[in-house]
Amino acid sequence: MSNAEEVKKALVQAADAARFAPSIHNTQPWRWVVQSGELRLFGVTERQLTEQDPEGRMLLLSCGTALHHAQVALEAEGWRYEISRPDTPENGPLAIITLTEREPIRPEATRHFQMLQVRRTDRRTVTDDAVPESVLTFLTKAAEEGGARLHVLNRDQVIELAVAVEQSQKAQDTDERLRAEMANWVGGEREDGTGIPASALPEELPLTTVAERDFQAKGTLAAGGGHDRSATYAVLYGTGDDSVDWLRGGEALSRLWLTAAEQAVSLLPLSGPVEIPSSRVALREMLGGLGWPFLALRLGSLDPAHSAPPKTPRLPAGQVIEIVD
Repeated sequence: MSNAEEVKKALVQAADAARFAPSIHNTQPWRWVVQSGELRLFGVTERQLTEQDPEGRMLLLSCGTALHHAQVALEAEGWRYEISRPDTPENGPLAIITLTEREPIRPEATRHFQMLQVRRTDRRTVTDDAVPESVLTFLTKAAEEGGARLHVLNRDQVIELAVAVEQSQKAQDTDERLRAEMANWVGGEREDGTGIPASALPEELPLTTVAERDFQAKGTLAAGGGHDRSATYAVLYGTGDDSVDWLRGGEALSRLWLTAAEQAVSLLPLSGPVEIPSSRVALREMLGGLGWPFLALRLGSLDPAHSAPPKTPRLPAGQVIEIVD
């Protein structure tokens, strides 16, 4: 085992890489503490969407993506590690990472790390080229390796999803407190390092089979042509509905998203139908009642003519990483 300073440096670098993780409305609701040779992950309720996500499910999912990003960074440096995920953290850590030993750096670990910078949330339309079945099989495996499941929807279920999304959007449109909360996190320049800037939003809602969330904020990104008829829709789900299950769901989402980026596949998470109880029930029925839905997803082939959308802002390391000597 290497000395304590080497371990601390590796853990700090992992926490820093985790700042690039996706989160609900780019709230980045996590905090890392490096102490006693451990990297501890905490949820930050001050950056929780209390109206949209009162039970904190999306907060946990977001923290799970950050946890997986930290793992990717450690593996890219040849570190092996152990992770504990307490069942009832309350005010304690959601997860604790402890390094064990070094190993030769694997080429796939390096590729995964490169995807941390490449991955984007792209709300524009995708191409008319459907994602090949072989790639969908590969993505399904990636989700399972991450600790969750991926159910690809058939044509009828896509229509059901479209109805569920429409119902959830209508319910949220009539909630003034929710709309006010969203306005605090979406649109504008986002100089505080959080939220979704106008540069990451389409100028108008794209024509899609399943409607995208209407953020009710003016974007500056060209929506793109087409209608997304060749897009694939899926549901990411788990076998449980506890806090640890949602954290693991976030880890699986991150693994799936980075794998999709490697395959030139656009992945767009749709959390709206999970946030409303009635539409979440509809998603669970699509799973035959065999799992608990975390998110609906749109998968599509990237348009090579499109440059990636601008990066969303990130909080500085000093606001999300604490080093306790």
